[in-house]
Amino acid sequence: MIKLFHAWGSCSLASLIALEEAGADYELAVMSTRDGDQRRPEYLALNPKGRVPALVTERGVLTENLAILAWIAGAFPQARLAPTDPWDFAQAQAFNSYLGSTVHVAHAHRHRGYRWATEESSFEDMRRKVPESITECFRLIEDGLLKGPYVLGETFSICDAYLFTLADWLEEDGVDPKLFPRVLAHRERVRARPAVGKVLALQAA
Repeated sequence: MIKLFHAWGSCSLASLIALEEAGADYELAVMSTRDGDQRRPEYLALNPKGRVPALVTERGVLTENLAILAWIAGAFPQARLAPTDPWDFAQAQAFNSYLGSTVHVAHAHRHRGYRWATEESSFEDMRRKVPESITECFRLIEDGLLKGPYVLGETFSICDAYLFTLADWLEEDGVDPKLFPRVLAHRERVRARPAVGKVLALQAA
């Protein structure tokens, strides 16, 4: 059985949603990043990066949402969570790469400033910049990257699990989601999916 190490409130929600959408048989290990579970020796032995998600498979441990999401789509092809055409799959990867390398990083400047600086004044400057940076990111998604009704068009994919996860942080990043009606409609569309509802119910339990 595969095992996902996940923390509520983190980007690993995307991988958890993908597993549920795929109908995978998996074990969920819930971590508390506030308590520092990700820095415990037993977890670092699995994932020296000290972050979530990490997915234990029969062939080893996978880290990074981009890789885990692609693996889930490939391991459960019957779920059709990613295109099979090489060009179309590359487009899906390009979208998810943007989420991971740009959107998530912009978000992290609100509460992870210590990754880039040491002075408190720098942290505050980063926090002030977040609403502007996130707005720019989602303006691009709204106007140019979201094909609709799902990211790649008519069919739910791994891209939708990832976008839903980051779009659900808009309010806490100081951005009004109503600025992005297509993104907001997408967020609610994904939230209404049975698999996503099941995952969110786990969080509320």
